[in-house]
Amino acid sequence: MGAEMSDTDEDERELQRLASNNPAMTVPTSGVISRPELEQVRSRGSKSKSKHNTPKTVTASDPAGDTETLVEEPQPPPQSSSSDGQTSSSITASPQQADPNHDQYGQVSKYDVGWRRVVRNFSPSWFSVTMGTGVVSLLLGTLPYQADWIYWLAVVFLVLNSILFTLAMVTSILRYTLYPEIWAVMIDDSTNSLFLGTVPMGFATLLEAWVVLCVPHWGYWSVTTAWVCWMIDAVVAGAVTVSLPFLLMSQSHQHSLDRITAAQLLPIAATIVAAGAGSKVAAILHDPSHALGTLLTSYVLWGMSTPLAMTILVIYYQRLALHKLPPREVVVSSFLPLGPLGMGGYAIMNMGRVARDVFPRTGFLPGLSSANMAGDVVYVMGVFVALIMWGFGLCWLVFALATIYLTRPFPFNMGWWGFTFPLGVYAISTMTFGEEMPSSFFKVLGTMLSVAVVLLWCVVAAGTAKGAWSGRLFYAPCLKNLKKEDQAEQNTLDKEKLPGS
Repeated sequence: MGAEMSDTDEDERELQRLASNNPAMTVPTSGVISRPELEQVRSRGSKSKSKHNTPKTVTASDPAGDTETLVEEPQPPPQSSSSDGQTSSSITASPQQADPNHDQYGQVSKYDVGWRRVVRNFSPSWFSVTMGTGVVSLLLGTLPYQADWIYWLAVVFLVLNSILFTLAMVTSILRYTLYPEIWAVMIDDSTNSLFLGTVPMGFATLLEAWVVLCVPHWGYWSVTTAWVCWMIDAVVAGAVTVSLPFLLMSQSHQHSLDRITAAQLLPIAATIVAAGAGSKVAAILHDPSHALGTLLTSYVLWGMSTPLAMTILVIYYQRLALHKLPPREVVVSSFLPLGPLGMGGYAIMNMGRVARDVFPRTGFLPGLSSANMAGDVVYVMGVFVALIMWGFGLCWLVFALATIYLTRPFPFNMGWWGFTFPLGVYAISTMTFGEEMPSSFFKVLGTMLSVAVVLLWCVVAAGTAKGAWSGRLFYAPCLKNLKKEDQAEQNTLDKEKLPGS
């Protein structure tokens, strides 16, 4: 009886050894194999060893968690006794078969669980949440048909956006402070780095909502606060607009035209949004010289970004014409062209309106026959340029709606926030036309678009909350570009000990 048990154990060990050398080999699900079949397997294994008689280098591990490099000779593998007295093979799976979320011990890395996973995977795209939330507060604050409950609902969205922006900023600071190597990897990523433009844009939505909702009630100190915050936003937005496109040009790896998406507009749109915020701040400044400096700076910011955005739109149109519609995963980016067109039209129109008041007060261009002439000319030109941009945006709106219709359904991801902000600023531009002309058509159309943005915000916010709770949305693709040796070093230094070590 003992001899039979010994033969059975030896056969099972032989099967395990051969299976470890041949990953394609599987044992029948019933777990029963006849002796002739076993002899055939042994025969194939012997032939394989005769063909490949060179030693193989493998990694061995013991129950204590230590590893070492071994050389496997063409003989039965060494056996190691586990803590419970049973015999098991010490040869581990090959690195190619290892789970990337686990370390070499088969344990989940501490960087892939808990708050560390959230911080490490908190990419700049999360600031698009603050953009979408902030534009809702702006829409509610600028609706042509106002009521007390609408005002307080706008205040609620302003408070919510302040909390979201603070959380996003604190988490981002923790990310690049605790893991500084991620910054370089994120900057080198030609897609992820574009979302740095969402940071100043999210802050600009807070600033504009502050001007619309808080300044009329809180007095002088709130005006000064808005002016200082705008200067910070303008500097950051200008730096993003200049640096990120240049980094994209100077990167060593090349990109094919079919990989171009409308996300290229994000760092450029940041300066357009800063120009629109500057026009709102200039309108509330009490000192005419300060207002003039803010207004002229806003014109410069608009000039830095709007022509560049038009250039990107030409490239993006060529990509669509040659390579057809974008993939389903990024199809929502079809709405992004509405951002620079809608916000650019609103900014140039609002800056012209402020210029009519500021230019005569400061004596701007004194050589003109009339003190009001400069402001009137700039205002009229601004309205017509904005109208042209609005019409151009209407074409892209139709393209985006048709694209969404043809490519549905598409998976939920953080890109869905591209529904809210571009359409929201286009609605703000539409309602501004209703005020300036005045036109009931633009007022009603702007109100309808605003309601659509609020409903879209509810849908996208619910999906984001669900994905954030499950952790599925906390994923930064740029982390794959981290050097493997750096990851291995971190996992070794911070590895939690195995039970029983």
